[in-house]
Amino acid sequence: MRKATAVCCLLAMGCSQGTSTSKKMSVFVSILPQRFIVERIGGTHVDVSVMVQPGASPHSYEPRPSQMAALSRARLYFAIGVEFENAWLARLAKSNPSLAVIHTDQNIDKLEMTASGEKEHPRHESGEYGHEGADPHIWLSPTRVKQIAAVVAASLAGFDSRHASDYRENLARFTESVDSLRRDIDSILQSSPVKSFMVFHPSWGYFADEFGLSQIPIETEGKEPSPRELTLIADTARALNITTVFVQPQMSQKTAGVLARQLGATITAADPLAYNWDENLRAVARAIAAR
Repeated sequence: MRKATAVCCLLAMGCSQGTSTSKKMSVFVSILPQRFIVERIGGTHVDVSVMVQPGASPHSYEPRPSQMAALSRARLYFAIGVEFENAWLARLAKSNPSLAVIHTDQNIDKLEMTASGEKEHPRHESGEYGHEGADPHIWLSPTRVKQIAAVVAASLAGFDSRHASDYRENLARFTESVDSLRRDIDSILQSSPVKSFMVFHPSWGYFADEFGLSQIPIETEGKEPSPRELTLIADTARALNITTVFVQPQMSQKTAGVLARQLGATITAADPLAYNWDENLRAVARAIAAR
């Protein structure tokens, strides 16, 4: 309720401010997939900057001085609940008192993570984000991305009322494209008997949850497995006939490489932070199905 009230107040303030200029609205987001979403909704009316740069990790990112300078001129910041926001959002807002921070993960059910990295049950996030045990990777679920996009569209319309109809139309088109993506992925996965996949870092829990898959992580709770744990993971992979280990570019591939050699498996990139959000999810689905 606190977040929803804050957003409504910010939107009301923005309605009177958003009609005074024909310039693009300066907007910041935390990660590249958000940029994809906001650009689809904002179209030619927004200029979107990304805080966590390609190749960097949102778990430990520290903004560059040039980013802090650019942020001082921004109108909106779309947060999504990644770890670096816990340490930096307050400081970012302090550097620009007129900056409106919109929590796009508001009212989204987040999955708890068990010790194995698999989903346990949904948790409704209406208070502070980033609680211990909550999986932040909500953008890897097409259904949840539609919720994120709706918050983005409402926020942009509130701060730029002149183009509100454009934002609503862009949201409708984007929603249709997400529904089409979901159908495509369903078709890809239904054509394969594969129901499990192995990843180094458990980023793909929402994707697995949405499409009826099981994610088998190598790393758990931010820690690499012990030799005994690695043996157990290898036994699980053999039992499930897993021949591909997915890794993300932002993290070390050393342990994944050791496991892949033990299994005679291949290593395949699966980047949860890729900009081309829709094609990235299709590519991951194809890679899982082709195992």
